[in-house]
Amino acid sequence: MASLQPARGTHDLLPEDFRRHARVIDIARETASLYGFAPIATPIFEFTEVFQRTLGDTSDIVTKEMYTFTDKGGEQVTLRPEGTAGVARALISNGLSQHLPLKYFYAGPMFRYERPQKGRYRQFHQLGAEALGYAGPDVDAELILMSARLWRALGLDGLRLELNSLGTAASRQAYRALLVEYFGDHRASLDEDSQRRLGQNPLRILDSKNPEMQALIAGAPSLTDHLDEESAAHFAQLRATLEAAGVDYRVNPRLVRGLDYYSRTVFEWLTDRLGAQAAVCSGGRYDGLVEQLGGRPTPAIGWALGMERLVELVQDSAPPPPAPHAYLVPLGGAAEQAALALAEALRDELGELRLVTHCGGGSLKSAMKKADRSGAELALILGEEELRQGVVVVKPLRREGEQQGMERGALVGRLRECIQARRA
Repeated sequence: MASLQPARGTHDLLPEDFRRHARVIDIARETASLYGFAPIATPIFEFTEVFQRTLGDTSDIVTKEMYTFTDKGGEQVTLRPEGTAGVARALISNGLSQHLPLKYFYAGPMFRYERPQKGRYRQFHQLGAEALGYAGPDVDAELILMSARLWRALGLDGLRLELNSLGTAASRQAYRALLVEYFGDHRASLDEDSQRRLGQNPLRILDSKNPEMQALIAGAPSLTDHLDEESAAHFAQLRATLEAAGVDYRVNPRLVRGLDYYSRTVFEWLTDRLGAQAAVCSGGRYDGLVEQLGGRPTPAIGWALGMERLVELVQDSAPPPPAPHAYLVPLGGAAEQAALALAEALRDELGELRLVTHCGGGSLKSAMKKADRSGAELALILGEEELRQGVVVVKPLRREGEQQGMERGALVGRLRECIQARRA
């Protein structure tokens, strides 16, 4: 049992890690609320069809990475590998299309069976934003501006933005034919993964990280040069809006997304501080996704980021939780029972009171050591004699002062003073 470890690709969030995650989520949620995004949560697992119909049968997620199983009712279900498909399904299931446009923010665990490495786990945490029912490039720019504001709120700098447009499904199909012809003429130079993608999704070859293929990829036809007229105008307006807002970016014609539902705008925020895992935040437009799930045509765009990667970039750790105002030490059986009741009554009366009650018995000396280590301002001591007298002994722990017995009214006043002092 001593060697028992978490399952490969998972990890525990111990208190400090949890606080850092929670801080990032809180800041992201607050940032999203400034732009009118409301919180949403979807189930951790969905019917497998939700992801098969939206992510594409040729995507690596569907073919290699999904945690899919048959439940006791004989249904095929999948632990969610990403958040967008579930939000789109929720839009349809809850009849929300009649209320468009809508903006949602989510955060939660996702699951993919892939090789664990720095910043990448099989159970990982993701937060994201989705804007549904918006067709124009203005909301594309707003989502990018919102993510840039998030970096500032987290104190991050040095991230760079890359943009591309994938065009419509029709223009992308025509471009796909050009890629198949180009890479087909160089089949012998393709690695095994790219040869597989040539027949399934040749755009993904452009995303290859194999250094031996970069020269070949650089010579491929550029998607940007083969956009349909409407997509080119959409992309030009997005760029102009970002430039007017002072956002630096680079157009990367090789930037594609691994999921089939993307169209037109795609973007990534990148860093050099995470090794091979350069992408911090990825997003794009998915105008056909809701319709693929059986809903009415709904233009939409969103972005998502992996919490584990982002937390690594946040330099300052989350502040420790605030120390308790007081530490209550009961002495004896009757006092232990009375102490818990007293603590509840004090919490009721003083809503901001952080009060720890000593549990587990032991000597007064050991209890007082724990009181001191807790960081509490005051120790409250309740023994048999104090019960008879109707008082609680109050002992300062952080400054000079004599301990004294206090009746209930004086005790509440002393604790209120402590709360106000800590607040200041």
